[in-house]
Amino acid sequence: MIIATITLARPPVNALNLQLCLDIAASFTEVGKGRDDVSAIIFTGEGKCFCAGKDVKVADDEPQQERAAALAAAVASVYHSEVPVIAAVNGPAIGAGFRFVLQTDIVVASSNASFSMPEIDHGLNPSIGTMLRGFNQYQAREIGFTGRKYSAEEMVKMGLLRDVQTPEGLIDEARSIATVLAAKSPLALRAAKRSANEVELMFRNFETAFRVIESKA
Repeated sequence: MIIATITLARPPVNALNLQLCLDIAASFTEVGKGRDDVSAIIFTGEGKCFCAGKDVKVADDEPQQERAAALAAAVASVYHSEVPVIAAVNGPAIGAGFRFVLQTDIVVASSNASFSMPEIDHGLNPSIGTMLRGFNQYQAREIGFTGRKYSAEEMVKMGLLRDVQTPEGLIDEARSIATVLAAKSPLALRAAKRSANEVELMFRNFETAFRVIESKA
């Protein structure tokens, strides 16, 4: 079985434009659904940043509805991967970049990582529903309402991370976890991933919440 790696590579900070969103959705659809020989996916960023969120420099030049639909599809493709996704957060995960992290199954991060949802500072509605995947109601509201940046060490205390890796050891740690997963029955692992998603969405459908409520707000 293969351990796949999907790397965000749009210098200098892997900011999201329309094309990158389309590429993310296509990559996770191909690797996470179209390949029977893949047991796990490591999702990381190139350079010093995991993902800086929306690229505000090109936002006004792209059709807003098309970009929003592409982002929604990209986010969904990570969550609905048929195999577990391990986020290896190598640097700042900001806004939509943080949303991507929260769609994964296991999160590891280096000491260079930070996490923030600064939408509130730009007059936008933060996605509290998405943050409920990784945090309790009070933590999610604090993150969204304050918009402040959290270190990897703080995320350990909040339960998102088990511990903090060195920058040099980050990918090795992600691969170590992926190797454990690859040793499991492929059918059982995919069944476990599918049922985990279905149970989660049965009790807290954050996808519908974002589409029906949060995106409009």
